Amino acid sequence: MISEMLQKLWQNGVLQTGIWETVYMTVLSTVFSYIIGLPLGLLLSVTDKGGIHPIGWLNRIVGIIVNAFRSIPFIILMVAMLPVAKLVVGSSLGNRAMIVTLVIAAAPYVARMVESSVKEVDSGVIEAARAMGTSSFKIIVKVLIPEAKPSLIIGSVISMVTILGYSAMAGTIGGGGLGQIAITYGYQKYQDDIVWICVVLTIIIVQVIQEVGTFIAHKTDKRIHK
Repeated sequence: MISEMLQKLWQNGVLQTGIWETVYMTVLSTVFSYIIGLPLGLLLSVTDKGGIHPIGWLNRIVGIIVNAFRSIPFIILMVAMLPVAKLVVGSSLGNRAMIVTLVIAAAPYVARMVESSVKEVDSGVIEAARAMGTSSFKIIVKVLIPEAKPSLIIGSVISMVTILGYSAMAGTIGGGGLGQIAITYGYQKYQDDIVWICVVLTIIIVQVIQEVGTFIAHKTDKRIHK
């Protein structure tokens, strides 16, 4: 049976706002995470042993930094980064502050996803580009990224779903979205139906992200269309 609280949340637009805030935080955080994580991932791949421009010391330094942030549980990192969020956006509460913490948490994860995708590129294609005298920068832009595009898109879908999960946890410290609704109106007020409706809505958002991402990845995969 639907509780009176759930009816009020729907009629007052609280649930609709929660859906929008969740999507907004997830998409924007993913974009900024890739702005930081994509170059880091390319750097890790290019400078690695067997990469197109191996630089051992640089690869180790970047790898240590990335691994350090990845090893911190998100709930702890989120609290630790609140002063950084306040410095960047002027507040440690709300969606904007949560986006800052989400980006800091997700960028290292994205970097490793990008590194993995780029390393899947056929070495023969890279050697052919080298044989034609192509510079390292052009190999990255013209060969590595285009060849890895389907894998990068699948990786972005996985990253976006991960960030969506992070955004739900952000509700515990003042972030908006479905996570906050589930905690504030569901868990704290013992309204199980509100918790479950938030779970269902989150699953629907994840499915939409997965289907759209998979469709785009298939469309950009040259191997499928040969």
